[in-house]
Amino acid sequence: MKRLAMMFGCLMMLATPAMAISEFGKQWKNEYLGDGVDDEFKSAGRKAGCYVCHVKGEDKKKVRNEYGKALGEFLDAKDFPKDYLKDNPEEAKAKILEGFKKVGEKKSSDGKTFAEKIKANELPATDAGL
Repeated sequence: MKRLAMMFGCLMMLATPAMAISEFGKQWKNEYLGDGVDDEFKSAGRKAGCYVCHVKGEDKKKVRNEYGKALGEFLDAKDFPKDYLKDNPEEAKAKILEGFKKVGEKKSSDGKTFAEKIKANELPATDAGL
């Protein structure tokens, strides 16, 4: 019984960052793949999924592409625990969107800002590995 309780506790600790990261993905899709967006870009963004920020074939918990690394400067999953997301959804959303705005001002390795790339219907990272 103690083992089961310990395993459940460990799983709960691991679930909180994943919850925040899934919230980042949800908000990214809502912000950049919503109504009025080019269908091809919407399709590419949905197909990319986690790989908008992570590198395909690599450990998602550790390896991020250039956009994911830049976004990590402004958003940290630890700042968005499950209870915070549940109790303060609008505040959390505002903070996440502010992080997206800030990262949009940073330049990709191709010289364009991430916001310029997204506005031009390009995925933000040049090294997404897709």
